[in-house]
Amino acid sequence: MLHASINWHSENPLSESEGIPRTRYIIFLFCFWNFDDVNYAAIKCSKTALVVDPVMVSTSGHTLAGPSILDSFREELLRMADIVTPNLKETSALLGGVPLLTISDMRSAAKAIHDIGPRNVLVKGGDLHASLDAVDVFYDGNDFYEFRSSRIMTPNTHETGCTLATTVAAELAKGSQMLSAVKVAKRYVEAALSYSKNIVIGGGRQGPMDHLLKLKGNVQRRPFDPCDLFLYAVTDSRMNKKWGRSIVDAVKAAIEGGASIIQLREKEVETSDFLEAAKACLKICRVHGVPLLINDRIDVALASDADGVHIGQSDMPAHVARALLGPEKIIGVSCKTPEQAQQAWIDGADYIGSGGVYPTNTKENNKTIGLDGLKTVCLSSKLPVVAIGGIGMSNAQAVMELGVPNLKGVAVVSALFDRECVLTETRKLLEVLKESTKVAN
Repeated sequence: MLHASINWHSENPLSESEGIPRTRYIIFLFCFWNFDDVNYAAIKCSKTALVVDPVMVSTSGHTLAGPSILDSFREELLRMADIVTPNLKETSALLGGVPLLTISDMRSAAKAIHDIGPRNVLVKGGDLHASLDAVDVFYDGNDFYEFRSSRIMTPNTHETGCTLATTVAAELAKGSQMLSAVKVAKRYVEAALSYSKNIVIGGGRQGPMDHLLKLKGNVQRRPFDPCDLFLYAVTDSRMNKKWGRSIVDAVKAAIEGGASIIQLREKEVETSDFLEAAKACLKICRVHGVPLLINDRIDVALASDADGVHIGQSDMPAHVARALLGPEKIIGVSCKTPEQAQQAWIDGADYIGSGGVYPTNTKENNKTIGLDGLKTVCLSSKLPVVAIGGIGMSNAQAVMELGVPNLKGVAVVSALFDRECVLTETRKLLEVLKESTKVAN
């Protein structure tokens, strides 16, 4: 029997004179079939359009349908489908285990599946690690289309594939053409994923996607994850002014480029302006599930409800900041020595920033500790560490290859914000960091 089926009955917004009769759209969620119970003849004879989501391998990697099912699937259901929407693992299974490592592989696979019989194929590439973006490949038998979006890093991906296929079917039932239906479905799933990114429900590895955008106000925020320190973007009002962009535009570009955490460091703005900028940036960060920290200003962090603060050795002590902010906010502390790192841990900090690793013009009179000093601090710290100071494209790899497990990332200022295109520079640096961690591992 069918594991799940969802039916939409359309009153057909297109007239009979346009050659499209009143149609029923069905999405089949292919899992645990008994093919003897499927009346293929009835489906073929009906005016039924099929959207087929082959739920054989989940996003989390669990196998939901064994190889004994594949032959029947290829020989019967695929040949009737108006569109089939496999993820990478399912695509590989349908094609006998062929590896899919690049977008070119995805294109070839989409064509190979199309040759089996479906009218359209959408190969979903959310798990394609070779690409910084999330890329899906659509093939209609004549043309290829690539749907690209910034990769949303979140464990809350449960039922994203089913949701996408369901939305395609709903759009078709409303009278949309196939390509338009896929575009709408992609936008909907991306919006829901972004909204759901920092929702915490249950204790499993994979969480829910909030389809209706209603859960966030009823659940706790995602707790601090040391992996958030991977690409730590620190803003600078002087640099943004130099390049003629607002702080909001700069933050948005950094996040879209792959920044995993944002620190607003605005030394030359009035408190009221700082607060308004923090609130505006927080909206962007919350949509993408990226933590927003405020440099030094506990008052601005509290007033804007930012995710936390980063403080220096001459600022308010971390234990006082913790008492004011409460247990759930993130607190980072700048540390140059093992003794300072020890004190940050005692005072209740969540992470430390250590540097300057290299000389920098961003901060005056900033003592350079070098790679050896950074390594010494990391080895003595009980907290995760982010390296800062003069780090950019040319030296980020050397930093990340130090070989200390609690060094979680790099914090950068001018390498991102003293450049013409923040988004491009962030993407390039992210790629360098990813490559360096591969080498280190």
